[in-house]
Amino acid sequence: MNNNVIVIGAGLAGCEASLQLAKRNISVTLYEMKPNKKSEAHKLDEYAELVCSNSLKSITLTTSSGVLKEEMALLDSFILKTAKQCKVPAGNALAVDRYTFSKKITSIINDNPLINVINEEIKEIPSDQPVIIATGPLSSEDIINSLGNITGKEQLYFFDAAAPIIREDSLDHSIVYKKARYNKGEADYFNCSMNREQYFNFYNYLISADTVILHDFEKKHIFEGCMPIEIMAKRGIDTLRFGPLKPVGLDDNAYAVVQLRQDNESGTLYNLVGFQTNLTFKAQKELLKLIPGLENVVIERNGVMHRNTYLNSPKLLNEFSQLNQFDNIFIAGQLSGVEGYMESALSGLVCGINMARKINNNEMIKFPLETMTGALLDYITNAYQKKFQPMNSNFGIIAPLETRERNKTLKKEKYSKRAIESMKKTIKTYLL
Repeated sequence: MNNNVIVIGAGLAGCEASLQLAKRNISVTLYEMKPNKKSEAHKLDEYAELVCSNSLKSITLTTSSGVLKEEMALLDSFILKTAKQCKVPAGNALAVDRYTFSKKITSIINDNPLINVINEEIKEIPSDQPVIIATGPLSSEDIINSLGNITGKEQLYFFDAAAPIIREDSLDHSIVYKKARYNKGEADYFNCSMNREQYFNFYNYLISADTVILHDFEKKHIFEGCMPIEIMAKRGIDTLRFGPLKPVGLDDNAYAVVQLRQDNESGTLYNLVGFQTNLTFKAQKELLKLIPGLENVVIERNGVMHRNTYLNSPKLLNEFSQLNQFDNIFIAGQLSGVEGYMESALSGLVCGINMARKINNNEMIKFPLETMTGALLDYITNAYQKKFQPMNSNFGIIAPLETRERNKTLKKEKYSKRAIESMKKTIKTYLL
């Protein structure tokens, strides 16, 4: 195999992948269309631009994002090391000066003798060379068309319209119940019944709740093909009762019913059927607490609505993030279905490591499901739901503990300790 790897896109994932390859003495040709051309969201000429928040989330080891960072530190992440050099005060979170951060990453890339940067847009994916595609959620039209020609255009999604995903162990099982409509088929859904007063309280909060302000370039990609639940509700007080909250065949005494659909194979996560939303995260939490049985709900992934191009990864990618049809092409970053800054960098890190191992004819690494790294990559390539939605790191996707732990703090501590020990063992086994 050609010992030069083409990396497309110099965002967090592309930069991390390039530096991991160079660290292993693999030469890289990095294509980045900036500064000659920018997406609607990008403003800087430099690489690894943080287009939204400057926060990279918590560093506390009892949080999923803290565990993820610790695993990345063990894997020698360049993005994480640079972020720590550019940090600004943010309590238990890692936040950075975004301008300094991007400039540092750009300098590290440009100063590396094994990385040749070509500042132009690559419009056609070379299918006969080693390639890592890391063009992000705002990939250019040409690269998406080329990717669509390889994978099939029906396997590409062009906006992220997702319902909240919640923890099964935060449900009140004395209230929620499993039942199939008219008792036909398997009772696969949890149901939350509302009486008339509960529904009216829920409805009135929903139609007046705060929403996220969308950019113009996001608006034109979303509302033609998706209807947020708060917009649907404003069409009439009974619209939801004849739509996603219809009670028919479930509970004769219910005025409305919210259904929860299993979201991962282990059954630790559930999504709310028909609840794609643009409400603020705070409003989502308050809204869900109004649903009987969800008073103590733990949200692992909030509902989101924004421009986000990503692959139907469970159908297209294997466990190493390679395209099934072309094992020389890896997909990294948010294009692969991971959600979040550090998750994107992690994806690029793993693709860089495994591409180097493939080139050197070494066994590629499938990270254990006990690690946050392995759990996240497993989720995006083996997602349980029919309509795949991107995912960030969370304890709901990690392999369950061998013994049930009811204390939430102790449970997170055990997850964390096990994940870090498992990652250290993996690194030792593969001599990383």
